[in-house]
Amino acid sequence: MTARHYARRLAWPAILLFLSFGLVLFRADLADLSGQGELVSLAGRTLIYFAIAWFVSRVLAMTLDRAAARRRPYPRLLKDLVTALLFTVAFAATVALFLGQGAVGALAGSGLILAMLGFAIRNVVADTLSGIALGIEGPFRIGDWVEIDGVARGRVIEIGWRTTRILTRGAAYMILPNSQIARQRITNYSAPRPQYRAQISITLDHDLSIESARVILLDAVRQATLIQQDPAPDVRVLAYEEGGITYAVRYWLSRFERDIDCRDEVYGIIDERLRNAGIHAPHRRIRLVPPVDGPMSHTCDRAPVEIRTISPL
Repeated sequence: MTARHYARRLAWPAILLFLSFGLVLFRADLADLSGQGELVSLAGRTLIYFAIAWFVSRVLAMTLDRAAARRRPYPRLLKDLVTALLFTVAFAATVALFLGQGAVGALAGSGLILAMLGFAIRNVVADTLSGIALGIEGPFRIGDWVEIDGVARGRVIEIGWRTTRILTRGAAYMILPNSQIARQRITNYSAPRPQYRAQISITLDHDLSIESARVILLDAVRQATLIQQDPAPDVRVLAYEEGGITYAVRYWLSRFERDIDCRDEVYGIIDERLRNAGIHAPHRRIRLVPPVDGPMSHTCDRAPVEIRTISPL
């Protein structure tokens, strides 16, 4: 944004602030004309309170916008929260100005009404308070790729007072209540940096030594063009079991949205490399074998069936 745009956003708050100060400074002259000196003074102070709140909220919003230009954008909820707090303070100051100590008694007397109202809108209050907590703590920002455990995975589009909007990789638009998000485990794939490490699992036969498998898998994954080669990919052993040796092929991605394409490319290259080398993943087949004492009967409640598991040679 240009300096002219910033000046235009501050113009009306500055004009209101200037007029309100003028109203207070010249209240004596205005009182002689209208005969309502006290009312003119109260009106001038009220305008000052709200003009200051308006002006400060605009300044803070522009500060956040300039900071977001160098980093990730701040959620709109944070700007709305700052504005709401400033105007709430201005309103409270105005009530105290007009009613004095009577305002405190009025608020105390309405406690039962406020409790009944809070019970009626408890879900809305829970969503709003959760939205405020998400805005203050900042587990994610607009544009981040996140996974909300058991709920959704996608890119954050907007963080509102009651809901957060997420665009999934399948172009589905999800609107989630903030209270539901606050109760789940959140994984942010875009923080603290957009780069992150992914991995795939490959199970190979015991006939292939770990060192040979490591060399073959590394040679294959280094041919991938979509992943990052710095930091370099690596291979780790995950499990050594009867069914084979399971390896984790780990590699770095520049952005989370490339995860599916990179995974597809890595699997394809490894599959081609293993087939060219004549290496097959261990597998098991189940075959029905007739009993030894005769042919298998067609009756299900007779002639037991033996199940043999056949492993490749």
